[in-house]
Amino acid sequence: MATRYASRYAPIGGQAVIEGVMMRSPSMVSTAVRRPDGSIAVRTVPFVSLSRRLKLMGLPIIRGALALIESMQLGMAALSYSAEQAAAGGDGAEQEAERAERHAGRQGDRPLAVFWTRLATSLTIVVSLGLGLLLFFWVPLVLTDLTGARGGLAFNLIDGAFRLIVFLAYLAVISMWSEMHRVFQYHGAEHKSIAALEAGDELTPERVATYSRFHPRCGTSFLLVVMMASIFVFMFLGRPESITDRLQRFLFIPVIGGVAFELTRLSGKWADNAAVRLFILPGLLLQRVTTREPTRDQLEVAIRSVREVTRESGGHLIPI
Repeated sequence: MATRYASRYAPIGGQAVIEGVMMRSPSMVSTAVRRPDGSIAVRTVPFVSLSRRLKLMGLPIIRGALALIESMQLGMAALSYSAEQAAAGGDGAEQEAERAERHAGRQGDRPLAVFWTRLATSLTIVVSLGLGLLLFFWVPLVLTDLTGARGGLAFNLIDGAFRLIVFLAYLAVISMWSEMHRVFQYHGAEHKSIAALEAGDELTPERVATYSRFHPRCGTSFLLVVMMASIFVFMFLGRPESITDRLQRFLFIPVIGGVAFELTRLSGKWADNAAVRLFILPGLLLQRVTTREPTRDQLEVAIRSVREVTRESGGHLIPI
């Protein structure tokens, strides 16, 4: 089947979760999950980024760093919900919605439960972030030290090469994990449904299936841009001579994330430009590892999530 690509930019982003897809618009976050009984459980909550509420936080680079933090927080919450629903016994989406409403009511009477839930989510984010920094930033520094490189330019080029190798090795390892195959299928469903929305096409499994599973604004592409941007940013810091110098590098990671965010955002808007197509090509090729062709059932889940976050605009693009 021939695939097609999006023709417009939409401020909609997503993430594959366990047996489902989380979608985020400027005003909502929705997670749709296929339950064991075949029904689709959906949780939709309002969410407006701090970058849209505070002018300072909406400035370029700063908004990108903030987006990283918010995405981690929302992603962890979506993963937790999807794991719960994917393992639950099924009694229909309507019953799930009623149960969610009752649960929301009970939460008002259980502030301590809310506190512990939020604390657990926060700790998970902190641990995940720490492991990511260790694997993708500290380990390359240690490996580069072993090469004996002394000059700042040579050190940072080798450090960047090791960082890229670690990142690619990480993707290769998780791609061999059989349980990740379905997650990668939902990742493909997420991309296809967003592409159909951007093209103004009908959001049906038959129409959505005709679009490419590769998307320029994918998180995989974003991480690749982060790896490349880090090389140039760290060039200005020279060779780290002490533990303090190394720790100072971590302070620049939000800057790197902010730069990568802006580049990825622009690549989505100007994907038809020849130079931009060359820029996004490595990320699109890498998505051959992190996405798989989805089934009709998986497309239905992704479409449901897209419809939820665009319901205020009748299922159309939301102006930005």
